[in-house]
Amino acid sequence: MWLYLVVLVGLYYLLRWYRERQVVSHLRDKFVFITGCDSGFGNLLARQLDLRGLRVLAACLTEKGAEQLRNQTSDRLQTVILDVTKTDSVAAATEWVKERVGDRDYLSGVPSSLSESLAFLLLCEQGLWGLVNNAGISTPTAPNEWLTKQDFMKILDVNLLGVIDVTLSVLPLVRKARGRVVNVSSIMGRVALLGGGYCMSKYGVEAFSDSLRRELSYFGVKVVMIEPGYFKTAVTSPKALSQGFQASWNQASPEIKELYGEKFMANLMKSVDLLETTSCQDLSLVTNCMEHALTACHPRTRYSPGWDAKFIYLPMSYLPSFLVDLMVYWRNPRPAKAL
Repeated sequence: MWLYLVVLVGLYYLLRWYRERQVVSHLRDKFVFITGCDSGFGNLLARQLDLRGLRVLAACLTEKGAEQLRNQTSDRLQTVILDVTKTDSVAAATEWVKERVGDRDYLSGVPSSLSESLAFLLLCEQGLWGLVNNAGISTPTAPNEWLTKQDFMKILDVNLLGVIDVTLSVLPLVRKARGRVVNVSSIMGRVALLGGGYCMSKYGVEAFSDSLRRELSYFGVKVVMIEPGYFKTAVTSPKALSQGFQASWNQASPEIKELYGEKFMANLMKSVDLLETTSCQDLSLVTNCMEHALTACHPRTRYSPGWDAKFIYLPMSYLPSFLVDLMVYWRNPRPAKAL
């Protein structure tokens, strides 16, 4: 019996390996729109896809980030300034994407009137092959009682509502291409280890992606989630996290400070320093998953790059709640007035 089981499992992984090796054709004709390209995963993915020959439309928050990216890539890559928290910025970027999707190099030698007609036709038929919702922030993060409603909204506006706004705006273009929506979640969308809006926003991205995947499957669109563990990016910057903890502690009430104590705060800062040493520096582990989601004929529904994601946090997400609670209690500092 065990032999049959081993054979079946082996055949399953062999079949999956074969399916995942199949690559989408005509990649050089396909447009991919990526948010959050100033640094981190988005920046590396934009450069990676550009090298592969895809037509990258990179959205950056700042002109400085856009200029640096253009200097590192080919003329195929184009940039736009986008603040995902502002609806007018999202609308302007959407119009920009529509124009670029219809702008093809080989039309340059065609008479202008015919060129415009063909460009419009291509816009209607080709659409946008890929949308990568990568823009995100992680601060302010702190125990929930230390925070205000505005602290939660600051993260939710970028990580969740921004994802929804951008997705709904360009979705008609993705549907026309029968393309891909790749949403960057986090392993913290599986296990809530931190207070504040970050984990909430990633749980929201998971729910939005699940419902969107089922809705768009009728139209040939695939929705994929990337759930990285801890990687060394601006999101996990020790300096930014420490400043966020300190600002949240400073605004907390005297009652809260008495409950938690200065030692709790000091231990929290130590855990941030430890994060820097344990975070993976190889961002390509994540961007390779993103690239596969965009270029494979049969992408996975979820990718969990990082050893900590695969061997710690993902298994934790399947454990009973009381066991996860015990693991978190053991890992986290204890408040001064804890019972």
